[in-house]
Amino acid sequence: MLNSFYLAWQYIRFYKLRSTILIACITLITFLPLSLQLLLNKSEDVLFQRASETPLLLGAKSSPLDLVLNSLYFDDETPTLISLNAADIIWDSEMASAIPLYIRFKARKTPIVGTTLDYFSYRKLELSSGRLLNLLGETVIGANVAKRLNLKVGDTLLSSPETVFDLAGIYPLKMKVVGILQPAYTIDDEAVLVDIKTTWIIEGLVHGHEDVTQIKDQSVILSSDAENVSANAKLMHYNEITEDNIDSFHIHGDTSQYPLTAIIVIPNDEKSGTLLRGRFINHEQYQLVKPITVIDGLMESVFRIKHIIDGVVFLVGIATLLAIFLVFSLSLRLREKEFATVFKMGGNRLTTAYLMSTEIIIIGFISLVACFLLLMLITHYSTEIVRLLIIQ
Repeated sequence: MLNSFYLAWQYIRFYKLRSTILIACITLITFLPLSLQLLLNKSEDVLFQRASETPLLLGAKSSPLDLVLNSLYFDDETPTLISLNAADIIWDSEMASAIPLYIRFKARKTPIVGTTLDYFSYRKLELSSGRLLNLLGETVIGANVAKRLNLKVGDTLLSSPETVFDLAGIYPLKMKVVGILQPAYTIDDEAVLVDIKTTWIIEGLVHGHEDVTQIKDQSVILSSDAENVSANAKLMHYNEITEDNIDSFHIHGDTSQYPLTAIIVIPNDEKSGTLLRGRFINHEQYQLVKPITVIDGLMESVFRIKHIIDGVVFLVGIATLLAIFLVFSLSLRLREKEFATVFKMGGNRLTTAYLMSTEIIIIGFISLVACFLLLMLITHYSTEIVRLLIIQ
C-alpha cells in the first residue's frame, strides 16, 4: 500500500497541471454550496439579531424593506423622507418613546448616522476613548471606522457631497472626532454618529456665516434696511464649527418640518406596541413596521433563490464529476505502456487498481483540505462579507 501511495504521489507531482485542474474542480464544486449555506446562515443571524432588537420603525409610506435596511443596516438606498413632527406624534401618544434617524450622507464612503444621545444607550454603545456628543459638528465613530481611516480623538473628518458636482453649493462639513466606540460587532462599528442637527447642517438647512452687519465688502449685500440685511451667494459660510463661530449657526424655517429618514419607536409594553401599529394601519402619510417581519420576508425570498442556485450547483457538480471520470478513463488508455511495465515487474490488475484508487484518494484529500481552509477563511470574514454583499 505504501508503494502504491509513493508511485501515485510521484505521478501527481509529475503531471502538475492536470492534477491542479482536477483538485481545483473538486475543491470548487465542494466549496461553493457549503460557503453559500454558511454565508446565508450568517446573514440570517446578523439580520435577525439587529431586527429583533428594534421593535418598531416609523417611516414614510413607501418600501418597508428600504426603510428597514437603511435604518438598521445603513444601506445606501435612502427611503422617502419624513419630518421631525412625526416624532411628536409618537411622544404625544404616551405609549412609546422615539429616537429620530437621518441616514443619508457619507464621510469617506462611511455612513453618517444622525440621531440623538438616546441611540447610544438604546444600542448599548460604549466608548473606548473620548466622550459623547455635546456640540454641533462633533462625531463619535465606530471601532472599525477608526481603525480603517486611522482616526483618533481630536482628528477631523469631512462629509462627502451626495454628487460629484454639487450644484447646491453645500460645503463639506469638517466634523471633529470626540469619541471612539468600543467594538459592538454590529453595523454600528461602521458608522459615523452625529447629532441630528449636524446632518441638517450638512444638508444646508442649518448654517453659519459671517456677520452681515460687520462685512466690509459691500458687494455681498443685496439689500438692507433698519430691520433686515440680505446677502448674496458671495457670503462666506463656515464649513467647520468652532467655539468662535458656533453662535453664528442658525435655523431657517420650522424645525418640525425638517427631514428624517425614520424613527425608532420603543413601545412601553407589548399592548402599547399593538395599539400603535393599529393607529398607523391606514395612515395616509406614515407606516409603522415591525423590522423582524420585514427581514423574515426578505430571507424567505433569499432562500427561494438559494434553492435555484443549489439546483444549478448540483447539475454543474454532476457534469464536473463526469468530466473527472472521463479524464481518468482516458488516462487508462494513455498509460497502457506504464501499466505494461507494472505487469512485467510482477504486478497485476489489482496493483493498477490500487494505483488509480490511491491517486483519486490523494487528489480528493488535497481538495478537501483546500476546501476546509477556504471555509475557515470565509467563516473568519463572514460578517464583513455579509455586510458587503447582502446588507450593502
